[in-house]
Amino acid sequence: MSARVPVYDTGMLIALADRKAKAVALHEGLRTVPHRALVLGPVLAQVWRPQPALVHALSGVLKDCTVPQARTSAPPMRETKAGRPECLACATGPDLADWRRIGTALGRAALPTKKRPDVVDAWVALAAARHGSAVIFTTDPGDIRAYLTVLAPTDVHVVAV
Repeated sequence: MSARVPVYDTGMLIALADRKAKAVALHEGLRTVPHRALVLGPVLAQVWRPQPALVHALSGVLKDCTVPQARTSAPPMRETKAGRPECLACATGPDLADWRRIGTALGRAALPTKKRPDVVDAWVALAAARHGSAVIFTTDPGDIRAYLTVLAPTDVHVVAV
């Protein structure tokens, strides 16, 4: 795959729901990349609330995203002329080693001052690392970078929204 896999954290979803210009422009630009933007289930759960305006905004965003292993989610890869490729990182859930890596990242990350370990942010960082070549869109770049430093992926970038 030539393009990086876009990964959204909770802050990115909130920015999209609030129609923040930078987040919307980034999201619009990602509508044609081979891999849909990745939204982990726990990220979605942190943002989703039964408020009509929020539900409407997030439902629109999720049409262009994939929530790995969620039965009603769009597939991770977009259709091509040759068919639809598969994403192994999305098709396989985390194993015990992944959860241990997340726990290690939580314990070792040098988080910014006054920040507390966040398992969802650490899972976002690991999900990006599992894809090999990814970019995380976040409102908390310091937190995400702290987890990435511990996880030491070879090709994951962070974009502040």
